Amino acid sequence: MTTPRARLGGLCLAGLLWAAGAGADPLTAERAVAIALQKSTSIVNARAGVFDARSGLYGAYSGMLPSITGDWSRSVTRTENVSGTVSFGATSFPSTLTEQERYGTTPALTGRWSVLNLSNLAGLSSARSSMRAAQLSVQSARSDVALETRRRFYNTVNAYHLSRVAGAALKLARDDERRVRALFEVGSVSRSDLLKAQVRTATSQLDSLTAHQQMINQRISLAEMLAMREAELGEVDTVLTAEAHDYEEGAMLSEAGKNRPDLQAAEAELRAARQGVSSARFGWLPYVTVSGGLNLTSSASTKSKQPIFRFANGTSTQVVSVDTTLSSGTTTDRVYQGTVALNWDLFDGLQTNSRIAAAKARLLRAEESRNALTRNLEAEVHQAVLVYREAIEREAVADRSLESATENLKLTQQKYNVGSTTILDLIDAQVSLARADADRVTALAGIRIAEAQLNRVRGRVE
Repeated sequence: MTTPRARLGGLCLAGLLWAAGAGADPLTAERAVAIALQKSTSIVNARAGVFDARSGLYGAYSGMLPSITGDWSRSVTRTENVSGTVSFGATSFPSTLTEQERYGTTPALTGRWSVLNLSNLAGLSSARSSMRAAQLSVQSARSDVALETRRRFYNTVNAYHLSRVAGAALKLARDDERRVRALFEVGSVSRSDLLKAQVRTATSQLDSLTAHQQMINQRISLAEMLAMREAELGEVDTVLTAEAHDYEEGAMLSEAGKNRPDLQAAEAELRAARQGVSSARFGWLPYVTVSGGLNLTSSASTKSKQPIFRFANGTSTQVVSVDTTLSSGTTTDRVYQGTVALNWDLFDGLQTNSRIAAAKARLLRAEESRNALTRNLEAEVHQAVLVYREAIEREAVADRSLESATENLKLTQQKYNVGSTTILDLIDAQVSLARADADRVTALAGIRIAEAQLNRVRGRVE
C-alpha cells in the first residue's frame, strides 16, 4: 500500500559558466542511467564475460561434434644410385638403379567423432551453465550500474543546491560586512563588530569555494560513470520529487530471492562448477571414438632409369649397356577406411589430476559466493528498508524545519521593518531559510538514492 506525498525541492540553476549544454535539455536521472547502461566500463566487462563463456561453450561443443578435415596433397620422391641384386630362378646378378622419380596426387577427407565420452558430456553441461551465469551477470551488472548512476546523479544534484546555498550565504555576508563597515565609519558600531563581520565573510567565502569544488567533483564522478568527459556532461536537471511508500520486508525478501540476478548467476555458476568436477573425474573413464577417411581420385606415377645391366656368365662377368627407362602409373577412384576404437588414457602425466584440482577450487569459490549472497540477503533487505524509512523521516523533519525557517523569516522581517530587531538578525534568518531549503533538497536526494537501493536489492534492474 502506498501513500503518495509529493515532495518538490529546488529549481534548476541558471547562469553556470561551465554549463556546456545550456541550449539542450538538462540531463535527467533516467537518461543518465540509459547512457551508463550503454557505456559503463562494468557493462562492457560483463558483456566481454559473455563472449568468454560463449568461447567455452563452443569449445565444449567441439568435443561432442564430429570433426572433418579435407586436404589435397602432391608428393614427389627422387632416388639416385641404388645398388641391389636381381634374381631369376636360381640365377642372381647385381643390378644398379641410377635414377628413379615418383609423383603422387591425393585429395582426401578424414573425420573423427567421439561418440561416447562422459567427460565431454559433463563438460558441455558445465559450459551451458557458465553461459547462463555470464548472461545473468550482465543483468546484475546493469542493476549495480543503475544504482551507482542514480547515487552519483542525486549526489550531484545535492551538491548543486549546497553550492547555491553557500553562494547565497556569501552574498549575505558581504552585504552584512558593507552595512557594518558603514555603521562603523559613522561610529554606530565598534571595531569588534566589523572584525566579526569580516570573519563571517571570509568563512562564507571559504564555504562557497568548498561547495563549488564539491559540485565539480560530483560532476566529474558522474561523468566517469557515464564514460564521458565532464565538459560533455552539460546541465543537470536539479528538480527533485519523491513519494513515500510503505515496504513490507517479507514480501521484498521473497521478491529478492526470486528476481535477484546476482543470486541466479551464483546458482548457475555453482551448477557449472559441480558439472566441471564431474567432467574432470570422468576423464579417468574409457571413451569410444569413430574415425574414417576417403581418398578421391588419387594418382601415382613412377619413372626409372637403369642404363647398366651386369650378369655373370660362368666365371666371368659380362657388362651389357642397356638404355632402359621404365614408366608406370596408377589411378584410384576412391579409397574408404573406417575405425571404431575404445580409448582409455591409463596415464596422462597427471593432467586429469590437474583438471580435478582446478575444478574443485572453482567449486569451493562458487559455493562460498552463493552462500555469502544467500546469508546476507535478509540483512541487505532489512538495511535497505531502514535506510529508506530514515530518509522519509529526514525529509519530514526537513519539511518542518523549512516551515519554521520560513515563518521565522517573516516574523524577523516584520520586526526589522518596525525597528525592533537588527539587520544581523534578519540576515541570520535569511541564511537559516536557505540552509533549511538545502537540507530539504538533501533529504529528497536521500529518498531517491534509497529508492534506487531498494530496487537493486529486490532485483529490479532499472
